[in-house]
Amino acid sequence: MKQASLDLSLSVKKTRKREFLEQMDKVVPWPALIELIAPYYPEGKKGRPPFSLATMLRTHFLQQWFTLSDPGMEEAFFDVPLYREFAQLPEFSRMPDESTILRFRHRLEKHKLAEQILATVNDLLIERGLLLKTGTVVDATLIAAPSSTKNNDKARDPEMHSSQKGNQWHFGMKAHIGADADSGLVHTVRGTSGHVHDVLEGNSLLHGQEVDAYGDAGYQGIHKRPDAKAGVTWHVAMRPGKRRALDKSDPLDQLTDQLEKAKAGIRAKVEHPFRVIKRQFGYVKTRYRGLKKNTAQLVTLFALSNLWMVRTKLQGAQG
Repeated sequence: MKQASLDLSLSVKKTRKREFLEQMDKVVPWPALIELIAPYYPEGKKGRPPFSLATMLRTHFLQQWFTLSDPGMEEAFFDVPLYREFAQLPEFSRMPDESTILRFRHRLEKHKLAEQILATVNDLLIERGLLLKTGTVVDATLIAAPSSTKNNDKARDPEMHSSQKGNQWHFGMKAHIGADADSGLVHTVRGTSGHVHDVLEGNSLLHGQEVDAYGDAGYQGIHKRPDAKAGVTWHVAMRPGKRRALDKSDPLDQLTDQLEKAKAGIRAKVEHPFRVIKRQFGYVKTRYRGLKKNTAQLVTLFALSNLWMVRTKLQGAQG
C-alpha cells in the first residue's frame, strides 16, 4: 500500500527526498528511455519472469541519485518504502536482488546505452529550446578512486593515475565535459586517467556546431593542436600570474582585465553540473574498477543533472 493511500497527507510531512523523487519523476522522459533500452532487454520466455524495464530503469536511476551500490540498493528496497514506490514495485512482491541490478547495469554498459540516454535527454532539451549549440564551455574535474590495495588483486586500479593540483596529489580519474555556454547543460562527456592533461581532451568535447568555445588557463594553446576544429574561436583564460601582473591604471590593461572577467562569467556555468553530481547526487569517488564502467556512470549522472538543472522550466512547460 502506498503511503499516499493511507489518508495521512495532512499529518505526514513531505520529505525532501520524496519531493526530489516527485520532481524527477515528472521530468525524466520515461517513454523515450524505455523505447531506447527495450530492444536490449530480455523478454523472459524461460524461467522466472523478469522485472519490468521501467522498474529496472528507475532502480538504476535511484542508485545514481543516492550513491547506492548494488547490494546497497537491494537492502534499501527493504528499508525505504519510498524507493519501492518510485520503482513501481507492487506491495508484497519480490524485489530486485543485487545480481539482477548488476546484470541490468552490465547490459547498459555492453550496448553503450549511457551515451544514448544522454543524447535522448538532450534531444528533449533542444526540442524545448533549453539547449542551444552556439557556444561550448569545456572543463575537467578530478574524481577520486580508492587508493587502498586491500582488495582481491592486492593492487590499485591500473587505469587510475595520480595527478597534482596545486600542492596536493590526487589518485583517480578525470571527468572532462563540454557544456552549453548559455545554459550550462552538458552535451559531451569523456573519462580519462587522472594524469591526462585537460588540453588533450579539449577539442574532443566540442559537438561541431559551435562558433565560440571557452576554457580556463589549462587550455592555453588548444587552438594550435592538430585536432583543432576549423571555424571555432577559442576564448581561453589568461594565466593567473600574467593577469595579476596587469597594471590596472593602464587603460589597455584595464580593458584586458574586464575581458577576462567577462570570460570568467561565461566559464562559471560549467561548474553547475559538477556541483550537481558532487553535492546534489553525492558522487565524489569512483565506484567501479576501470575507466569504461566509471565513464558510463558519469555520462548517466550528467544526463540526470541536465534534467535536474532545468526541472522548473520542464515542469512549467508540462503544466
